[in-house]
Amino acid sequence: MIQQETMLEIADNSGVKVAQCIKVLGKAVSRYSKSARPTATVGDVVVVAIKKSLPTCQLDDKKVHKCVIIRTKYPVKRADGSYVRFDSNAAVMITADNEPVGTRIFGAVSRELREKNFMKIISLASEVV
Repeated sequence: MIQQETMLEIADNSGVKVAQCIKVLGKAVSRYSKSARPTATVGDVVVVAIKKSLPTCQLDDKKVHKCVIIRTKYPVKRADGSYVRFDSNAAVMITADNEPVGTRIFGAVSRELREKNFMKIISLASEVV
């Protein structure tokens, strides 16, 4: 579960290394829910601020950007009843039309991205879990 102020590892070659989640998009908070903040899981889009990047980074550090979550430490339940979780919280930087900024994806990605129509990220990934 990714919420505001969660630090994310960026798993592509866009030049960004670490980003901080600012806002979870598309999730409304009910007055009656236990959580006061919306949470994101695998396949959700979040708005991030870049915290650490390479000097050759093609994105501006002073602006906010969108990224899609590809791995979470919190277990994600699948339709067959199994759970999948990873060692780190990771994301991929995307453009306004949901295309990845980088040309390579590092590490494994979750199969739930296929259901959310991020097919370009699935095809760039070395392993789909």
